[in-house]
Amino acid sequence: MFTFAIHKWLDLLVYHRGQPMLFNSVLFLVLFTLFYGIYILLSGEGKSKLIFVILFSLFFYYKSSGLYFLLLVGSICVDFVLAQAIGKAKLRWQRVSLLVVSLLANLGLLGYFKYGNLIHEFFSWSVGIPFEPLDIFLPVGISFFTFQSLSYTIDVYRGTLKPLTHFLDYAFFVSFFPQLVAGPIVRAADFLPQIHRPLFVSKEMFGRAVFLIASGLFKKAVISDYISLNFVDRIFDNPTLYSGLENLMGVYGYALQIYCDFSGYSDMAIGIALLLGFHFKENFNAPYQSTNITEFWRRWHISLSTWLRDYLYISLGGNRKGKTRTYVNLLLTMLLGGLWHGASLRFMLWGGLHGVALAFHKVIGNVRIKFSARLEWIKIFASGFLTFHFVCFCWIFFRAGSMQTAYSLLHQIFHNFSFQIVPDFINGYSSVLLLMLLGYAMHFIPRRAEDKIQSYVTSLPVLGKALVVALVVMWVVQVKSAGIQPFIYFQF
Repeated sequence: MFTFAIHKWLDLLVYHRGQPMLFNSVLFLVLFTLFYGIYILLSGEGKSKLIFVILFSLFFYYKSSGLYFLLLVGSICVDFVLAQAIGKAKLRWQRVSLLVVSLLANLGLLGYFKYGNLIHEFFSWSVGIPFEPLDIFLPVGISFFTFQSLSYTIDVYRGTLKPLTHFLDYAFFVSFFPQLVAGPIVRAADFLPQIHRPLFVSKEMFGRAVFLIASGLFKKAVISDYISLNFVDRIFDNPTLYSGLENLMGVYGYALQIYCDFSGYSDMAIGIALLLGFHFKENFNAPYQSTNITEFWRRWHISLSTWLRDYLYISLGGNRKGKTRTYVNLLLTMLLGGLWHGASLRFMLWGGLHGVALAFHKVIGNVRIKFSARLEWIKIFASGFLTFHFVCFCWIFFRAGSMQTAYSLLHQIFHNFSFQIVPDFINGYSSVLLLMLLGYAMHFIPRRAEDKIQSYVTSLPVLGKALVVALVVMWVVQVKSAGIQPFIYFQF
């Protein structure tokens, strides 16, 4: 019996392709508790602490992608050496050449794993041979750590950052496990100065960490997973089996699902980092409260939108080369941002629609229509209503398994919609609708009210904070499905 138990535990430490280690899994909770105890003991040890966290981070990534963790190690080694060489290079052409090597290494890695089959399909079509998809496994979070590593070499090239002289510092930065597999994308300039600071977790930091972890877990494991499995997935799997009302509510459900899923992960990542004494910037700021599409992208996946702005949009010329070029740059940036999510026409269409909307908003940005004080709230409401529904419309193409699925869903909404089934719909999906209502209420709650709740959690004694987490875990257990659902952005 004892041997069997040891074998079972050892098996849990081995990578299983269908069971990546997630923040919302019991295994992570157990391992993190052990890790945290040792981390505190090593807090003043400097190099020992760095090595310990790096090893745990690599194990965390191994549990997510198996031996593909060696890609992460390779990326760290290559960009560390290249950044040092860029910093020492005297001539501009040398620095440019070294940066190009970094770009080719990172984007080549990303290109093979994410776009290998798309390139192979195009090649097969161009030479007239049958297309047989390659068996390419997409390592979890490869887009995130390549973008993070690439931003470092670009900053060194631009002269805004000095190259690191210690390999362990750079390895710690890129592999740091809270944000490794699904962001947020952390900038070297923000993170590196924190590495050698003495471990300090104030009462406020600890309270905020508990709040973020508990709320993130609730958003992901209760709201997102439940409405996904019990409603949204069924609609998008076969929209023609459902009425226009059900399809429309499925779109609203997915808008909430992807927000709760991704912002929930970001909240947990930021909270876990806080427990370790590190500060990450906010990654979501109530994006569906936006009153225009530009504001939406200042609130949604902030680390990616700012990355695209600083390293792609500005590199293309930004708004420095005339209005027409500005609009083209916006469109190209969002098209490539869509392609970042996957090698599919659907993602490019999603990005392209947002690019056109951003350009259009910039065109009309100087138009000022004066409203009376009484009508100002109508303007704000109408702007928010239109922005939210445009974003929801774009989510259809992002989520649908094919363009045909997207077309079928839209056809059902516009040609098979009836209010007569509302009572039956409410009765049949009461639990889903209640969670959707709760999710949107949490999202649209004023920031001041959210801050007050966070302050209240922070003021609780340790036992009170433990009770908050226990209540969330109990709720998760009550609504969880047979298996733990992976985070949506793991596939990107």
